[in-house]
Amino acid sequence: MAFQDILERIGGMGRFQIIHVILLNLPVFMLASHNLMQNFTAAIPKYRCKLNESREEGNFTGLWLHAHIPLEPNGKLSSCLRYTRPHLNSLNYSVASNTSDLETEMCADGYMYDDSEFSSTIINQWDLVCSRKRLRQLAQSIYMAGVLVGSIIFGGLSDKFGRRPLHIWSQFQMFVTGICASFAPNYIVYCVFRFLTGTALSGIILNSYSLIVEWIPTENRAFTSTASGYCYTVGQLVLVGLAFLIDDWRMLQMAASLPFFIFFLYSWWLPESSRWLVLGGRYEQAIKDLKKVARINRKIEEGDKFTVEKIKYDMKREINATSGSNYSVLDLIKTPVVRRISFCLSCTWFSTSFAYYGLAMDLQKFGLSIYIIQVIFGVVDIPAKFISYFVMTYIGRRALQAGSSILAGIAILVNIFVPQESQAARAAMAVFGKGCLAASFNCVYLYSGELYPTVIRQSGMGLGTMMARLGGIVAPLVQMTAEYYIHLPLIIYCLCPILSGIAVCFLPETLAVPLPETIQDVERS
Repeated sequence: MAFQDILERIGGMGRFQIIHVILLNLPVFMLASHNLMQNFTAAIPKYRCKLNESREEGNFTGLWLHAHIPLEPNGKLSSCLRYTRPHLNSLNYSVASNTSDLETEMCADGYMYDDSEFSSTIINQWDLVCSRKRLRQLAQSIYMAGVLVGSIIFGGLSDKFGRRPLHIWSQFQMFVTGICASFAPNYIVYCVFRFLTGTALSGIILNSYSLIVEWIPTENRAFTSTASGYCYTVGQLVLVGLAFLIDDWRMLQMAASLPFFIFFLYSWWLPESSRWLVLGGRYEQAIKDLKKVARINRKIEEGDKFTVEKIKYDMKREINATSGSNYSVLDLIKTPVVRRISFCLSCTWFSTSFAYYGLAMDLQKFGLSIYIIQVIFGVVDIPAKFISYFVMTYIGRRALQAGSSILAGIAILVNIFVPQESQAARAAMAVFGKGCLAASFNCVYLYSGELYPTVIRQSGMGLGTMMARLGGIVAPLVQMTAEYYIHLPLIIYCLCPILSGIAVCFLPETLAVPLPETIQDVERS
C-alpha cells in the first residue's frame, strides 16, 4: 500500500513513532484504574445491623451480639436482620437457649460497618447492602453502559471529524467527569458521572489505537499493540498501589482522574492521522504533518519532496476509491467479506469482555485479600502478553485469537468440577483463564485494526468496543442465574469464549499484510 511506502521514506519506526506511541500509551496506565476501580471503591466491608447498645461501636464479636442478631444457616451472624427485642438473661447476659421463634426485622436503624480494612467505600457511604446490594453491580453496569455509548458515538464521529479532536476532547472529559464523580453527593449523581467517564474512556481507547496503528509501519504493529497491552497490565498494579495507599474512595477516584489533565495538555501536540487526512481530501494538512514527522525522524530531505500532486499520485487508487463516498456504520454489513469480519469480531469482542469482567470484577469471592488477588490478576498478564506477542509475530493473529479464547473457556469450564472448598485451585484456574483473556484482548485490538479498512476503521473499532462493553454490562447480571442452578453462570461464561474462538477461524490472517485502505481492498483479499 502507498501510505506504508510513505512511512518508510520518512523514517519508518523512527523517533517520532517512538515518542508518539509513548505519549498515546501513558493514559492507558490510568484506564485500568477506572475500569477496575469498583473492586476497591465498592469493596464490601463486614457489616451488621446497628443496635441501640453503648458497647456496639466497632464491635463485631462477642456473645452479647447473639442476643440481638439471629444466625444464618451457615452459622454466622446475619448481616441484614436483628431481633425486634433482645433476648438476654438479665443476670449473666447469656443467650437464651431457644431463639428459633423470636421475631426479627430489617435493620431499621441503619448499619454498623467494620472499617478495619475498608474505611470508606460507596457501600458504607450510601448503605448499598441487603435490599440495596444490587445497586453495587448496577453502578458498574452503568459505567460499562457509558463505555458502550461512547464506543457508538466516538466510533462514527472519529471517522467523520478525525481521530485527534475526539482524542483531545475525550481526555478532557475523562478529567472533568472523573473529578466530579469524586464529589458526588449521592448515588444517582455518582452513577451519572461514572457513565460520562465511561463514554470518555471509549473515546480515548478508540482514538489512541487508531492514531498508533495508522502511524506505525506494518512490521511494528504487533510490538506496539503488545506494548499498549503491557501499559494496561501495569495500570492494574498502579491501581493496587493507589488503593493500598488511599483508603478513602473519593480520594482514590480523584487520584485516578487528575493525570488526565496532563494528558489533555500534551495531546494538542499529537498530529492527526495523515492517512485519514489524505483519504478525506485534506492534502495540505497531511503534507504539513508528514513534513513534521520527517523532521523529527531526521529525514528532512524526504519531507521536502511531498507535494499535493505527489501525494495524489502515490495514493491515487485509494483516493479514487474513496472520492465521493460517504461512509457510515452500515458499511460494516453491506458487503459479504466485511459483514463476515464484523460478525466474527463482534462475537470475539463480546465474549472476551463478558468472560473477563465475569472473572475480574468480583475478587472478594476468592476468599483472599483483594489487594493480593488483584496483583496476581495483573501479574499474570505479563507472561500472557509476552507469549501473545511471539505468537502474533511468528504464527499469526488468527491462531492466537482462536486459541486464547478457547483455552479461557476451558479454564472456566474446569472450575465447575472443582469443589467450592478448594479456593486456591479455583483461584488458580481463574487466574489462568484471565491470562488467556488478556492475551485475547491484546490480540483483538490489533486484529480488528488490521482487518477493517481505513475508511471505516473507527466505525469497526467502535462496533467492537460496543460489543465488548455490552459483554461488560451483561457479565454481572449473569451471576443472578445461580439462583436457578449454582453452576449456570460458569457454564455461560465458558461457552461464549469457546464459541467465539471457533468463529475466529473464519477470519483471514493479517500477519505481514499491509493495512487495507478501502472496502474494495478487503473484498479482494
